[in-house]
Amino acid sequence: MLSYKFLLDLALILLSTKVLGLITRKFQMPQVVGALLAGLILGPAMLNILSETDFIIQLSELGVIVLMFNAGLESDLEELKKTGKASFIIALLGVIIPLIGGFAIAHFYAIPELSEGTSGTVFLQNIFIGIILTATSVSITVETLKEMGKLNTSAGTAILGAAIIDDILGIIALTVISSLTDTSVKVGFVLMKIAGFFIFAIIVGVLSYKIFNAWSNYENRDRRRFIIASFVFCLLLSYISEEVFNVADITGAFIAGLVLSNIDRKEFISNRLNIVSYALLSPVFFASIGLKIVLPVMDFNIVIFAALLTVIAVLTKIIGAGIGARLCKFSARESYQIGVGMVSRGEVALIVASKGAALGLISTAMLGPVVIVVVVTTIIAPILLKLAFRKKKEKVIIETNASR
Repeated sequence: MLSYKFLLDLALILLSTKVLGLITRKFQMPQVVGALLAGLILGPAMLNILSETDFIIQLSELGVIVLMFNAGLESDLEELKKTGKASFIIALLGVIIPLIGGFAIAHFYAIPELSEGTSGTVFLQNIFIGIILTATSVSITVETLKEMGKLNTSAGTAILGAAIIDDILGIIALTVISSLTDTSVKVGFVLMKIAGFFIFAIIVGVLSYKIFNAWSNYENRDRRRFIIASFVFCLLLSYISEEVFNVADITGAFIAGLVLSNIDRKEFISNRLNIVSYALLSPVFFASIGLKIVLPVMDFNIVIFAALLTVIAVLTKIIGAGIGARLCKFSARESYQIGVGMVSRGEVALIVASKGAALGLISTAMLGPVVIVVVVTTIIAPILLKLAFRKKKEKVIIETNASR
């Protein structure tokens, strides 16, 4: 018999994310923080009113795809080209420094509970903890930047570019470490597929841009069909990137948006999709991150390790990406903004950790500290971004020359 509980779940998610979003805005915080808290409060971590279902999982995946597609549509392609080299350096250091930091904390704070039930050498286990910290969940940053109107700043553009490259570097690092424990994983083959994806994306992107641009200039009647066609293009590129090339679907969605970012109908497409995203898809996606989180029972040693790992996770991203930005001639303020923009780990760290657990590279006890990292970085990243982009208050000096 068909169950209609998904309607109640959806109603609770939309209501709670909006109410908590308005509350967080009252405290001068981005509304996305409220949406994340809604999932955390209503989910298994606290009240356990809602839990992840196939419907929520699939709708949330569609939500992040539309979010990244819109980010691509609203991006300045010329600015992205200018920051291409800088984005690579930022992403590279934003991966290397957290990798070293994660390895160091696992090496120097070695406790038996974190190694029980694992396979492979201690060295590989420690490296994998570092790989977990390299992950970046840019979707939260994108939503926060959009809310503040800072997505197309030089720092915002650099964050977007670096996040896409960060995703690729993360896949390579995960593949390398997986190949050392699982002989069925071939590093060379994976690298070829990644290279193949970008060749494919360039060819398809150029052809699609010409087709959409010519159609946009020719067709002046029903503009609604442009929304359907562009959304189909986004979904197809997302599917192909994930299923054929094993590159994250959000990368395909972002590139699809980027391809269409210079056509005449760009604003019309973006505005209409933003309505759907704001009213339904984005709240479900951000709430679903909170619903994934289950806070496990942890002993004192693991709690201390979780706290240290969280501090390392935040600092290494800010330092790594920040140093990369400074090397590329960004100002100190912009470098800090870029570093903060890469802090959030979100669901990406959970996915990487679950992969490590399946390979036997981390114990189930390690999942607890990873959850803590995800919760803290997910909630503080939008807050730190808001503070980083806040305008400095101008000092108003009132001179009085009253004579007595």
